[in-house]
Amino acid sequence: MTVSIITAVFNNAQHIASCLESIHSQSWPGIEHIIIDGGSTDGTLQVIEEVMSRESRATSQKDSKRVEESGVKGVRVISEPDNGIYDALNKGIKLATGDVIGFLHADDIYADKTVIEKVAKAMTESNVDSCYGDLVYVKDSEQAIRPTSLQAARQDSEQANKPTSWQACKPASDSRFTVVRYWKSGPYEKGLFKKGWMPPHPTFFVRREVYRRLGAFDTGLRIAADYELMLRFLWENDISTCYIPEVLIKMRTGGASNGSLRNILKKSAEDYKAMRMHGLGGMTTLFRKNLSKIPQFFKKIG
Repeated sequence: MTVSIITAVFNNAQHIASCLESIHSQSWPGIEHIIIDGGSTDGTLQVIEEVMSRESRATSQKDSKRVEESGVKGVRVISEPDNGIYDALNKGIKLATGDVIGFLHADDIYADKTVIEKVAKAMTESNVDSCYGDLVYVKDSEQAIRPTSLQAARQDSEQANKPTSWQACKPASDSRFTVVRYWKSGPYEKGLFKKGWMPPHPTFFVRREVYRRLGAFDTGLRIAADYELMLRFLWENDISTCYIPEVLIKMRTGGASNGSLRNILKKSAEDYKAMRMHGLGGMTTLFRKNLSKIPQFFKKIG
C-alpha cells in the first residue's frame, strides 16, 4: 500500500523543516510526498530545497541509517499562487498516485515514526475506506522558539560563527512541546455526528478512490471544507472507517479555524452551512459541536 501525504504551505519557513523531517522519518516503505506551496516569499522554498538536498546527498552516500529507513520514495514540489488551503489540497489530491491520501500541514508533525505504518496496517487488516485517530494541540515552549525565516537563521549562524544550515530553522525536539488540548476521537458511530462529534481531520486518511468517486474539498467554504468533506464521506455516503486509539498528529495552535475570534465565528457559520447541506441538523447540533471541544482542554494523554 502506497500512502500519498500532501503538505500545503505558504510563508512558513519557521516550521516546514520539522514537518518534512517528520514525514521522512516514517518507517512505512511506501510514501509519496506532495508539497503544494502557495508562492512563498519568506525563505520557505529555500528551506524545502535544503532539506531535499540533504536527503538526496545522504541517500546517494548510503551512509545515513535514518534515510535508509525512510519510506519516502518520491517528493514533488509545486509552487504557484492558489486560492487558499483547500484549493492547494485539491491540487495535491489530483497529483496523488497512492492508494491512500493523508495530509500533514506545515505547522504539524507526526506523533512518532510509525504513524503511517499504523495507518496502512489498520486499513489493510480492517479492509476499510478510511481511518482516523487522536490529535493533540501543542505550542512551542520558550526554549523551542526558532528564527522565523531562513534569512534569520543565517544571521544567527553568522553571529555565532557557525555554518548556515536549514536545521537552524527546525523547532526543538518534541519534548519541548507543551500539550494544550487533547482531541480524543473514540470509535465511530454514525449518530455521533448529530451530537456534534467529528474526527480530527489531520488524522483522517482516505483511499484515493473515494476522492475520485465522491469529490474533493468544496472551495466555496474557506475554513470548514474539511468538516463538510467528512460529513459527505462518512455521514452521507457511509464510507467505512476504523479508529486508531492513539495520538497520530501533533498540531500547533493558531490555525485558520482557531486563530482568532473572528475565525471561530466564521468557522461556526460554515459548520452550520455544511450541516444544512447534508441534512445533519441545525443550531442544536452546532451548539453541541462547539461544546464538545471544552473537555479537550482537560483530558490527559494515556
